[in-house]
Amino acid sequence: MLFNSVEGKEKAVNTNNPADFRRLYNETMILLFKISWRIVNDEDAAEDLVHDSYIKATEKKLIFPSLDDAKYWLIRVVKNASLNYAKRKTREKKAYQKALYEDRRQQTSGETDLLRKETQSITTEALKKLPKSLREVLILREYGDLNYKEIGKVLGITEGNVKIRMFRAREQLQKLIGGDDVYLS
Repeated sequence: MLFNSVEGKEKAVNTNNPADFRRLYNETMILLFKISWRIVNDEDAAEDLVHDSYIKATEKKLIFPSLDDAKYWLIRVVKNASLNYAKRKTREKKAYQKALYEDRRQQTSGETDLLRKETQSITTEALKKLPKSLREVLILREYGDLNYKEIGKVLGITEGNVKIRMFRAREQLQKLIGGDDVYLS
């Protein structure tokens, strides 16, 4: 953490100050990208969504009391933008499939590749079936590498509530996925 030597408190982050912005970007870019990529499952889209969140912060000329406050605000913005993007893409995909009746069969190069793809598909579908409140904590924990306290701040809930949701999310995910037909490596 950076501290102001005079006051002994963490230094405020001004998104219009180039040095503060660079510090914020360096501290949060990878985390925000991981969260967005896990939701949208598209590297280019995830990168664009993250950069849009930084643009939003600078356009609004936001000043945060600390780097953590800025990080949590950006996580919320990226998470919401990514969820909106994913919903829009799902609707578009359904419309295209309905209009074009495309054959979506995939050719694989080997049994391992096939099993791995099936497992990813099963996991993604199971994740989509979870209620939003459970899916969010799981994504933030497993793919965003946030601890329970940080997840609580991002979602505006208590740490205890995060633990409960995480337990329920894992429990439901295990029921949805099963264990016998899943390839793990």
